[in-house]
Amino acid sequence: MAAAVLSCCSVLTSRLNNLSLTATSSSPSQSSSISFSSSVSHNPSLFSTGEWSFFAIDDLVVCEAAPGRKADSAVKRARQAEKRRVHNKAKKSEVRTRMRKVLEALDDLRKKPAAQPEEVLPVEKLIAETYSVIDKAVKVGTLHRNTGARRKSRLARTKKAVEVHHGWYTPASASPAAADAV
Repeated sequence: MAAAVLSCCSVLTSRLNNLSLTATSSSPSQSSSISFSSSVSHNPSLFSTGEWSFFAIDDLVVCEAAPGRKADSAVKRARQAEKRRVHNKAKKSEVRTRMRKVLEALDDLRKKPAAQPEEVLPVEKLIAETYSVIDKAVKVGTLHRNTGARRKSRLARTKKAVEVHHGWYTPASASPAAADAV
């Protein structure tokens, strides 16, 4: 049986100078076609149109069709992946928004010429809320733990830079006793 089909395909391709194939999908607007001459079919070639793949090797044309629909498990996985993508996108967006608000508040405080140390308290509250959001994003796996740590560190460094700028914080210099111990 296989030999008969093989010889039939061989005879068909040798008799036709030009072979034209058209593949149509379920909707009429998504039809596609390919064509190639028999002289091209002497070289191994691959022609693909969406769901169909055509292999031309010597005088033999092999047509493979992809399955019409996905397996139920693949459809479920696609639904789950989409839900997770939307959820993760919202979490990441919330982290970025809160970080931006904290950094803008710190920048405004830095630019203020006669700022008082008590003005840092509302910013510290914003920082604490942002830390909480970052930690929750890391906990559920939306952010990598190193990414969360880096973002929290960036906020802390910026806050400390503002405090140093206004003179509310002076970094502790290495004491001579500590330097001798090393």
